[in-house]
Amino acid sequence: MIDLHHLVRRAAMLVAGFFLVAGMQAQAADPVGGQAAKPAKVAAATSRKAAAPAAGKPVFEQRALDLLKAMSERLMTARSLSFTAQVTYEHPSRLGPPLAFMTISEVLMQRPDKLRVLTLGDGPASEFYLDGKTMTAFSPAENFVAVTAAPPTIDEALKVAFRDAGIYFPFADVLLADPYANLAAGLGTAFVVGQSKVVGGTTTQVVAFANNEVFMQLWIGAEDKLPRMLRAVYRRDPLRQRHQMELSNWKVDPVVAASDFTTAKAASAVAIPFAHPAAKPAAAAAARSQ
Repeated sequence: MIDLHHLVRRAAMLVAGFFLVAGMQAQAADPVGGQAAKPAKVAAATSRKAAAPAAGKPVFEQRALDLLKAMSERLMTARSLSFTAQVTYEHPSRLGPPLAFMTISEVLMQRPDKLRVLTLGDGPASEFYLDGKTMTAFSPAENFVAVTAAPPTIDEALKVAFRDAGIYFPFADVLLADPYANLAAGLGTAFVVGQSKVVGGTTTQVVAFANNEVFMQLWIGAEDKLPRMLRAVYRRDPLRQRHQMELSNWKVDPVVAASDFTTAKAASAVAIPFAHPAAKPAAAAAARSQ
């Protein structure tokens, strides 16, 4: 049986460990060493302690903002991107402790108006295509397809897909024209947690940030500036369920073709309205009766 409280305590210890490592690195980087430097170190530590904000108060570290900006610029300047997103999210079980569910999406995008997302998960598989002219949502198992006119940009397409059909991708921030503008909106806290060498097979800088809606921890490649992992807890969720996304198999500026953003399989599928899932049963019944 999984001891959830133990895992929570262990996670807290790991986070505390990051802070300790960061502190040790800061001391190691101090150019002054030896006993002669000890009083200065003590004085500096005392000064930092006095300047430290009280618990719960917002913290803004410029280094954290710089890391987020560098990641955003790396994504913004890419003409095309492909990556794999593995998402794990929690949902309460009948016993109380949460169960974990997963999806894995293969993502290909080309600025400014083309996107393909192929998703397998613990629920039904789904496919999404944006070819610059139309948006297509295809359900292979049910053989349903919904098509609508496409907005001129990926940003607008993501908004319309969510508004009209409830289609949401947890990696949407990665695809936006300006990821930092979206991440920084309403930001109340941002600080550097430390450095990790266990995520994505590379060294990452770990940043935590929060606004009125969510608290996030983000692992950013130290060299390539690409997002490698993200964990989030939403403030309005009384259960504090955790959402985790790992991003891998990155390709920046891969060669793509127009045919990559369409599918022939949808041509023979049953057409249903591009509408919210709540309307799906009625729409499907109407489609079957035709």
